[in-house]
Amino acid sequence: MLGDIIEILIKSVILVMLLLGAAAYMTFCERVIMARVQLRLGPNRVGPLGLLQPIADGIKLLTKESFRPDNIEKFAYLIAPAISVFTALMAFVLIPFGDTIEIAGRTVSLRIADLNAGILVLLAISSLAVYGIVLAGWASNNRYSLLGGLRSTAQFISYEIPMGLSIVTVVLTANTLSLPEIVKAQQNYWFILTNPISFIIYFITAFAETNRAPFDLPESEQELTGGYHTEYGGMRFASFFLAEYVNILAVSSIATTLFLGGWYGPTDTPFIWFILKVAVLVFIFMWVRATMARLRYNQLMSLGWKVLTPVATLNLLVTAYFILR
Repeated sequence: MLGDIIEILIKSVILVMLLLGAAAYMTFCERVIMARVQLRLGPNRVGPLGLLQPIADGIKLLTKESFRPDNIEKFAYLIAPAISVFTALMAFVLIPFGDTIEIAGRTVSLRIADLNAGILVLLAISSLAVYGIVLAGWASNNRYSLLGGLRSTAQFISYEIPMGLSIVTVVLTANTLSLPEIVKAQQNYWFILTNPISFIIYFITAFAETNRAPFDLPESEQELTGGYHTEYGGMRFASFFLAEYVNILAVSSIATTLFLGGWYGPTDTPFIWFILKVAVLVFIFMWVRATMARLRYNQLMSLGWKVLTPVATLNLLVTAYFILR
């Protein structure tokens, strides 16, 4: 029992350190990719090929003044960034990166927890992310921040419905709610091949869930000067920034688990294949940001309610018909 607890703690610490490092260097990769797409120079001054730029950014944010406006709801203002980071990291507790490996004669599972209803818990955790944003907007005593928080709430509600419906088709196909079992059900073929519509719906809604372009309305600079995090600076602002990139990793990892066969690949290197699939999806996030313009708010809501939700419902009914007939 004690050995299992120690193993979970070690895996949790390693995972958090890897996620924080990956999120930091995702900012570097995104700046490089956007520079190449838009035919301009990216970060290239700090360290060889600019590779130390994320470290320089981290030092800048750590040493930057962390201000706090007057007449705010202090508790909600302070806890909002922590909620965003916590919910982003918690998603990885259930994501399986592989099956098992042998370390010093001990069989170690490449996941922290395995629940029979893992997909339901994962959806519950992801739905909590909106609280960090809406609390930040409400507690800041700023109208722009409040509008950003309200936009985010409406956006989350609108896009979680088609996202959930697309995931239900995977549950029906695999006949299980366990994430490792869903991956094992794709040993012969990936679910993206049997139901590409569900994958497309999930991936579109993932952009809205992470507030990424072209769905970054809650922090629209031209309209809201920064949205829900307008009144945050220093490491509190960095916490929202960190949560955004960890969330991108989370939704990409979930997409890999549900639709792209998880850790399965042509060779017997499960963790490597999982990372490569996630990296491809993360690249698409960055590519879209570099090439697509932001939607208007009415276009965002119309897409969610008038297009994605009806298509996801119809897709679910068709999938259920062919599976249960």
